[in-house]
Amino acid sequence: MLARLSIRDIVLIERLDIEFATGLAVLTGETGAGKSILLDAFALALGGRGDAGLVRHGAEQGQVTAVFDVPKNHPAAKILAENGLDDTSVEESCEMILRRVQLADGRTRAFINDQSISVQTLKAVGAALVEIHGQHDERALVDAATHRRLLDAFAGLEKDVAAVETLWDARRTASAALEEHRASMERAAREADYLRHASGELKQLAPKEGEETSLAHRRTTMMQGEKIASDLREAQEAVGGNHSPVGALSAAVRRLERRGVNSPALVEPAVKAIDAAINALEEADQHLQAALAATDFDPAELERIEERLFALRAASRKYSTPVDGLAALAAKYAADVVLIDAGASRLKKLEQAAIEADAHYAAAAKKLSLARQKSAERLNKAVNAELAPLKLERAKFMTQVETDEAAPGPQGFDRVEFWVQTNPGTKPGPLMKVASGGELSRFLLALKVVLSDRGSAPTLVFDEIDTGVGGAVADAIGGRLARLAGKVQVMAVTHAPQVAARADLHLLISKDALDKGKRVATRVNALAADHRREEIARMLAGAEITAEARAAAERLLKAAS
Repeated sequence: MLARLSIRDIVLIERLDIEFATGLAVLTGETGAGKSILLDAFALALGGRGDAGLVRHGAEQGQVTAVFDVPKNHPAAKILAENGLDDTSVEESCEMILRRVQLADGRTRAFINDQSISVQTLKAVGAALVEIHGQHDERALVDAATHRRLLDAFAGLEKDVAAVETLWDARRTASAALEEHRASMERAAREADYLRHASGELKQLAPKEGEETSLAHRRTTMMQGEKIASDLREAQEAVGGNHSPVGALSAAVRRLERRGVNSPALVEPAVKAIDAAINALEEADQHLQAALAATDFDPAELERIEERLFALRAASRKYSTPVDGLAALAAKYAADVVLIDAGASRLKKLEQAAIEADAHYAAAAKKLSLARQKSAERLNKAVNAELAPLKLERAKFMTQVETDEAAPGPQGFDRVEFWVQTNPGTKPGPLMKVASGGELSRFLLALKVVLSDRGSAPTLVFDEIDTGVGGAVADAIGGRLARLAGKVQVMAVTHAPQVAARADLHLLISKDALDKGKRVATRVNALAADHRREEIARMLAGAEITAEARAAAERLLKAAS
C-alpha cells in the first residue's frame, strides 16, 4: 500500500510530500493544474521511462520517492529477495522505499531501500505494487497472458497452475533425457563397426596415463648407462678394488695410532684426516656399485621398451590423440560399445519415463482447463452484473477459453482472452479491439471490482476513467471505486463530483504564482470538510460557484457518507 509520495524538483514541483492511507483518494483540480505531472512523477518512481524534460528548470536533477507498506509474502518482496536485496521475509510487513533520480542530462538512477538497482528491477517491483490505468492505457488488459492470470486469480487456481508448471518442467526434463540418449545411440550405431574394432584394439594395447614418459625415461637411462659402464667399473676398481688405497691407509692409521700414545698432538690430526679419506672412499665405492647395478640391464628389456613405445606412438598417430590421452579414449570407446549393446534397454526406460511425465502433465493440464472453463462462467456472471449500473446494460462480457492440447505450455493448454459484445446483434470480439475508450474504462472498472482482492496490485490508480460520462454513470463509477477501495488502495484522478464525493481522502491540485508571477508551482493540499464541499461545488458549477451548487455538493457528500 502506498504510504507516502515525495517529489523534488520535477517540472513545476519544487517540493511536494503527500501522505496516503487506505481507502479511496481522489485528486481534483482545474485543467492544467498539474495532475498529469504528478502521475508522470509517480510513474517515474515505479520504473517508468525517464525524461530530462521532467527536471524542473534550473535544477541539476529531480527526485521522486514512493514509500510502501508491503506484506512479507507479497510478490514485490520476493523480487527483492531474488535480486539479492534485503530479505524482508522475517517481518510481518516492511517499509519499501522506491526512489528514482532523474538527472538533467537524461540519465537516471534507481534505488530500493537505498540500494542501487537496475531500472528493470525497479520496474518489476513497481508493477507488483501499483497499477496505473487511464482512458488510453489499460495495460492490464492488453496481454492475453494477463487475462489467463486474472482468471486463475479469480478462481484461486494459483496452486494448480504451479503444479502444472512443475509437471511441465518434469516432462521437459524427461523428454530432453530421451532425445539426448536417442541421439547418442544413433551416433554410436553409425560408427558401430569402427567403435568395436577401435575399442578392441585399445583394450588389447591397454595404454596407461603417463606410461610414455616413464618408458622413455627408462630407455634413456639404460642407453646412457651402457656408455658409461666401463668408466664406472674402472673408477670402482680404483676406489674399492685390488688397487684401492683403503688397505694401505688403514695400515698407516694403525701404525700412527700406536706411535701416537707418546705424541698425540702430532699424530691425531693426521689420523682424523686419513679416517675421513677412508670414509669418503668407502662412500664413493658404494655409489659406484649402485651406479653399476643401475647400468646392468637386460638387452631384451630395452627391446621390449622400444617395442612398447613404438606401439603407443603408432596408436597415437592412428587415433590423432596424444599418447597420454589413449587411456581416456579407450574408456570412451568402451562406453560407446556398452551404449550400443545396452542402449536399447535404457532407451525403453527413458521412453516410458517420458510417456509417464507427459501423461501426468496432460492429466493436470486437462483438470486445470476444466476448472478454468467453470471459473470463466462465474467470472462472466460477476462482471456482467456490474455492467448495467455503468450504462453498459446492453453489453456482454465473455471470457474465451480456447484449449489446444497440441500446443502445451508451462501453464497448460489454454489461451484465455476477454471478449465483449457492446450491443445485441453485433459481433463479439477482443475487449481491446471492440470497446471504445469510455466503454473500455468501465469494463476495466467492472473487472477490477470483481477481482478486487485477487490478481490486482495493492494500489490502483485510475486516471480520469470517468471522462465523457456524468450523472448516474459517474455516480455508479464512484460507488464502484469506493467498493474497490474496501479491498485495495485506490487513487483516482477525476473531474466527476459524484466520484469526488465518495473519497476518503480528497486532494486538490492547484497551480500557484510565485515571484510576482514570474514562475508557477504545482501544489497538492488535503481538503477538510468545508473546503471539500467548495471544491465539489466548483466541479458542479464551473467558474462561478452558486448557492445551488453548494447545496448540491452537500447532498452528494451526505449521500456518499
